[in-house]
Amino acid sequence: MNNNDTTPTGFYPIDATLFFTGFRLFYAVSTAGLRPRYRGPKTDHFNGKQFVNPGQPKQSAGSVFEWLLHRDKGPWPEQPDAYVGSKPQTRVEGDSVVLTFVNHSTFLIQTNGLNILTDPVWSERVGPTSWLGIKRKRPPGLRFEELPPIDVVLLSHNHYDHLDLPTIKKLVKAYNPLFVTPLGVSYLPKGAGGRVSKELDWNDTLRVNDKLSLTCTQAQHFSNRGLFDRNQTLWAGYLLHTSFGTLFFCGDSAYGPHYKRLSEQAGPIKLALLPIGSYRPEWFMAPVHMSPAGAVQTMLDLKVPQAVGIHFGTFQQGDDGLYEPAADLKQALLNRNLPASRFIVPQEGRPMVFH
Repeated sequence: MNNNDTTPTGFYPIDATLFFTGFRLFYAVSTAGLRPRYRGPKTDHFNGKQFVNPGQPKQSAGSVFEWLLHRDKGPWPEQPDAYVGSKPQTRVEGDSVVLTFVNHSTFLIQTNGLNILTDPVWSERVGPTSWLGIKRKRPPGLRFEELPPIDVVLLSHNHYDHLDLPTIKKLVKAYNPLFVTPLGVSYLPKGAGGRVSKELDWNDTLRVNDKLSLTCTQAQHFSNRGLFDRNQTLWAGYLLHTSFGTLFFCGDSAYGPHYKRLSEQAGPIKLALLPIGSYRPEWFMAPVHMSPAGAVQTMLDLKVPQAVGIHFGTFQQGDDGLYEPAADLKQALLNRNLPASRFIVPQEGRPMVFH
């Protein structure tokens, strides 16, 4: 070392590393959502620039910081022996539905010869890059390479834990399925080379083929993939009209009065997939995520005879611990004098058959 050099040893390399790491982080987060802005007529949930939740006030930035400063995370113990299911059937013919929970909000729905995936995520992390994001706590319940041929993929909104581009690219390469999205979201699967249906607004319908029709439904949530694209794309759920009957995939949503209206508009729903996780603290999460008690109320509002839990047990996003959603759901059912069998907490990789 030059003894006349008064610069502290390692000063520039350390600062440069921190600077470029910080710059890469800011660049990844800020530019992740850059895209052509959605343009369309104003509605009760689109003001010409952004989508909104009708009748709901916006959360303030201060509430986010307050939550982050006072987080009280429940335990998520290591899961070294988490179960991974065996290879599913290639096709399920007839009117029965075989439902397999993969993780989070990802389900394989098999009925009438069709294979449908909801919000597919197989990545180890979800975020703007492979090194920046939330790490999964449990493995997917099905191995990607053992999936049957996938015909249709339903995407509820653009959040990374629901729309995972590495998984989308793998699906395009392996199966070239049809991707169904809400307004403004189709550019993501399209950019990965995917086949895309027309984008759907709430209450829009889509006839996929003679075995499946879809209705896009209202949800109460938000969207973004970067710092500057807040609520520029829509969030939604889907009704699946099949020979089994009507199934409902809720997507990601808070509890709200729209579910009573949906029941009145949609008619009988036989099976509903409803979120039960990422709900604590409720003072902060309630505007965007339903609690187990809210999920039970949604089940009752929909007048659905059978519900299955989604959006839990994979990514630690809220402060609820790994086992809290199931425990709180059990208590919510007891409080309403409802049998536990009415609302199933699924296990990854284990197929459930409904007739």
